[in-house]
Amino acid sequence: MLRSVGQRRVTGEAVDPRVAGLRSAVARLRRELAGHRVEFADRGIAEDELAALDAMAAGGAPEVWRLRRSLLLVAGSLGSVSALSEGLAGVRHAVELFGPSLPPQRPGGPSS
Repeated sequence: MLRSVGQRRVTGEAVDPRVAGLRSAVARLRRELAGHRVEFADRGIAEDELAALDAMAAGGAPEVWRLRRSLLLVAGSLGSVSALSEGLAGVRHAVELFGPSLPPQRPGGPSS
């Protein structure tokens, strides 16, 4: 089946716009990182965590605390690369749309 550029296949499921926004922001930063030819020590960490963010978003309803953990690792890895700061800000904004992070409760913790 041929589709025009920009057309999507219609399914019975509604896509959460936050998930779509996160996937778009992650894809943009991944492209920018791939085009950034300067090597730096934590590049592999950033690439791995961006892949993890995309996988979480592709899964549907990601856990906010996991998104934020990956975002922190990406930010720590790319923090000194000013050329990627706009793309990183886009990913941060997309993660923030999921709301505040609540860490998983441990058995016997304060809510027990």
